[in-house]
Amino acid sequence: MAFDKENQFNVEAEVLKVLGHPIRLKIVAGLCTQECNVKHIWECLGLPQATVSQHLALLKNKGIIDGKREGVEVHYSVINDFAKKIIGSL
Repeated sequence: MAFDKENQFNVEAEVLKVLGHPIRLKIVAGLCTQECNVKHIWECLGLPQATVSQHLALLKNKGIIDGKREGVEVHYSVINDFAKKIIGSL
């Protein structure tokens, strides 16, 4: 029965809540197509670096994205398959 998957529903609902913000949705959609560093993301969005960093931190804490250090830069990518599926269906 579907109620046996309650934990999975809770996890997916949390991802949907995080993706419910337009800026985070844009970030994840962009990162689904290519890895980016924070500077590239805030330049593309036209938002302050601090604002983008706050959204990236939330996405990372919720397990939707992860960062890979390359020298002095951190390149972000989407690691959550459910988030990729949501973005793909939009």
